[in-house]
Amino acid sequence: MQYSELGTFIKHKRQQKGLSLNRFAMEAEIDPAILCRIENLRQGIKLDVLEKIAFALDMKLSKFLAEYEKFYKV
Repeated sequence: MQYSELGTFIKHKRQQKGLSLNRFAMEAEIDPAILCRIENLRQGIKLDVLEKIAFALDMKLSKFLAEYEKFYKV
């Protein structure tokens, strides 16, 4: 399975919530610089960070990934 666009999907979901990158990073308890690099596909994403992002989106990780796969038809 390819997850090369995961950062783009994270940005899409963040923007749907109407949150700035800095605000979302604070809610997810991750460094804004890391989130920026992830969203711009310049850095990979660790599982623990992905779990924090899903939680900040009020989702379980499994649901988040299922939505990603459906959105990108993975």
